[in-house]
This record gives sequence, C-alpha cells and structure tokens, in this order.
Amino acid sequence: MTQAPVREFKMPDVGEGLTEAEILKWYVQPGDTVTDGQVVCEVETAKAAVELPIPYDGVVRALHFPEGTTVDVGTSIIAVDVSGGAAPEPEAPAAAEAVPAAAAPAPAVAVPAEQPAEAEPTAVGSGRQPVLVGYGVSTSATRRRPRKPAPDGFARQTLEGDRTELNGRAQATPTAPAPAAPVAGALRPLAKPPVRKLAKDLGVDLATVTATGPDGIVTREDVHAAVAAAPKTSEEPAAVPAPVAPPAPTAAATPVTASAPVSYDTARETRIPVKGVRKATAAAMVGSAFTAPHVTEFVTVDVTRTMKLVEELKQDKEFTGLRVNPLLLIAKALLVAIRRNPDVNASWDEAAQEIVVKHYVNLGIAAATPRGLIVPNIKDAHAKTLPQLAESLGELVSTARDGKTSPSAMQAGTVTITNVGVFGVDTGTPILNPGESAILAVGAIKLQPWVHKGKVKPRQVTTLALSFDHRLVDGELGSRVLADVAAILEQPKRLISWA
Repeated sequence: MTQAPVREFKMPDVGEGLTEAEILKWYVQPGDTVTDGQVVCEVETAKAAVELPIPYDGVVRALHFPEGTTVDVGTSIIAVDVSGGAAPEPEAPAAAEAVPAAAAPAPAVAVPAEQPAEAEPTAVGSGRQPVLVGYGVSTSATRRRPRKPAPDGFARQTLEGDRTELNGRAQATPTAPAPAAPVAGALRPLAKPPVRKLAKDLGVDLATVTATGPDGIVTREDVHAAVAAAPKTSEEPAAVPAPVAPPAPTAAATPVTASAPVSYDTARETRIPVKGVRKATAAAMVGSAFTAPHVTEFVTVDVTRTMKLVEELKQDKEFTGLRVNPLLLIAKALLVAIRRNPDVNASWDEAAQEIVVKHYVNLGIAAATPRGLIVPNIKDAHAKTLPQLAESLGELVSTARDGKTSPSAMQAGTVTITNVGVFGVDTGTPILNPGESAILAVGAIKLQPWVHKGKVKPRQVTTLALSFDHRLVDGELGSRVLADVAAILEQPKRLISWA
C-alpha cells in the first residue's frame, strides 16, 4: 500500500497528560518547505510554552487553526505534502464518502452511548501511542470531534476522507463495511471534555441541550439550564424541544434565561479567561492549601556578611560571566541546611501511606512571568558547586523570562525558594508547591538599626519564612532547618564548616 502524499501532524501530548494547548505562533505558512525536525509552531500548555518540530520533510499544504486557538491533543493542526511536488488543491468533500467510517478495530476506550458512531473516527487502538521524542505519552485513545470552520486561508479537510496520522505515523485506512448508520444528519454536539463529563454526571443528553456558546458549542451553563428545565418539561409537554435539533444554532429554540451570559459594564470591569498557566496554578494552589496542613515559621536575620561576600564573589574570576546575587547564597544555605536535616526533603504518598525521603534535591525557584507563576527547578542542585549553581540559576531565570521553560524543567521538584523581597515586601506565608514538603520565602534586604557587638548599628537585615507540611515535618525539624539557613546567612563561613 502506498503512503498518502499528504500527512497530518497532530497536536502532541507535550507532558503530564495535558489535554489541550493554545497555538501561540506559526513559523511557517502554506507553500513553505519544511524539513524533518524543523520547528513549525509554538504552543502554550498549562505548564509552559513549547516549540513543536515537524517529523518529516515536505511542503506545507494547510494550517488548520490560526494563532490564538486552543486545540485538543490529538487534533490535526497542519497538513504537509510529502510527495515532493507543489501543494495540491484540497480534495472535494464528496470523495470522503467513499471511505467506510467504522472498519477500524475496536478502540481501547468504549465510545459513550450518547455519541453517534460516525460523528468522529477513533484514532488508535489499544496500547501505546507513537509520540514525538520527549513529548510524553497520552494514556488514553484520542478522538477527534468536529470543530467550527476556520477563518479564510485555513483549509480544513473532512474527517472521514483524510487518512490521518498520529504524530507522524500513518494509520491503516478502514476497509470493512460500515454498520447501520444512525439517524441521518445526526451530529455529535460540540462541547469541551469538562462539559461532557458534567453532562454525563448529571444524566443530560447533550443532543437535547440548546447550545448558546460561540459557533454552537454547549457550555456548562447550558447543561445546568437543561437540568433546571427538566421538571418543567414534564408538566408542560408542549414546551419539550424536538429530539434532533437542527445543527445551526440560529434555528434552535430560544435559550433559557438562566443560561444567558452575565452582563457587566466593560468600562468598569474586565473579565479574563482562566486558562493556561493561570488555570494550572490555581488548581495546584487550591489542591495544596486544602491537602497539606501548612505551618509557617519566621526569623529575622542580619545578612550584612552575606552581602559583603556577594560583592567579593562578583570580583572572583571563577564567577566571571555569571550572575552573583544574594539568592545564590540563600540557595546554597538552604542546600546545606537540607544536608544537615535530610528528613525535610521528603514527600507524602497518600495512596501508599508512606513518607518518601528524597536523597537528591531538585531546587525549585518561583518565577513570575508574563504568563503567570511557574516553578522550574534545578535538577540535583545538591551536587553542584557554587559556580555551577550560579550558572544554573542564571539559565533558569533567563529561560523563564523568555517563556521557554519546558514542562520537564517544572517536574519532580523537592523544595522551593520564593524571593518576594524583589517586590519590596518583608516576607509572606508561601503555599507549598504540590508534592513538596517545604518552601522558603525570602523578604527584602533592608538597612535597619541592629544590635551588633553590644552596639546599635545600621545592618542589612531580612526576614525569612519557612512553610512546611506538618504531616511529615514536625515543628522541631522545621525550626532546625530555618535556624540553620539563618545561621549560615549571618555567618557565611558556615558554608565551608558545615558543608
């Protein structure tokens, strides 16, 4: 069997089982020639911005979505002609009708009863899905769903007619005859996965719900409105809508008042959709705050000697070209404190009812970026020398500012530092990064009156705050860790004597 000349590249799962990503920027246009490994677009997930390379050579035939569109994992985003010729014209939709719709083997996940069999093809059978190297593996079968027509210039091909491919590998074209088709004209209602789950939990058939979202998409409010209207329909049979509603939203019945979007004064309020990094951060913080019992302790410390050491290191040839600042020595102080108190570097395994003590330190650094708060970490920070730690910190900060932090850089952290002092505040009560047992907040370093050698003198002072998970870190252990960090910053020579 010859290979299809046009290959569809699908949105991959770029890590941690993410279900969707937003296309931030296209680097190619229809008609451009691409080569294997060439970056064709940049996407933003709930974790970070990631560049996607194309896994084959060819000529770009079509971009299926414009910039700014959120696309489900497994959905084709670009078509590439791999035959070596000029980009052909899109095939007529009528050609798709000649291909049977359901000859593929039974999918690993059963199709819900509410979904017509021909509404969308199942993408893969059981087993692992082929993916781009380094982008992770999706744990469930991927299914495409109809989407709204793309703007001019973004050609879409019919789902049934094209032979698609998962991340660069072609699948067999179905050949067996299709089973009996459902009612003619029936289409799977458009709805996002969370809305489908909500409808399933509430026992609502999406085919009977009046869609008020853009381009006929069923929203959560539509589902709730359908549930609220259910008792009324039993008392007034004449008001029940037809079982199969016309596909065009304009022909549907008048939406229920409860499902109408909330109106507000745009001159006085701005509503920002919760998505991407902000959505992931919100979920993580709520989960952490209401799962781990937080305890926060504070200490104010004289860091004058540490600040003098920072200035001396800036002149050291070993640190030429490296960024040396107080955060570098604070990070090293925390690593030494963890070496002296290793039980603080642990996590709580609820399923196994075990405390997992880590014999390595992946040091997280909270970073504020234009897309929101992220916490990349320095892998095996405990094994790095001071110059190596300075280099890793510099790379971490610059990558985060550029929005290029990879999902893998934000995984498997063990402890975190958040430097709120850069904003001029004294300190805070930080929330633990999920899966970690401690986080150190560093306040602003200020010149203050301080008793030094029996006399009141102006000294550089800061306040540290350590939040820890009280399920596995007792007050004694947390206090020792915080006290050790403070002692090192007061007398930085302890970096040598305690190492």
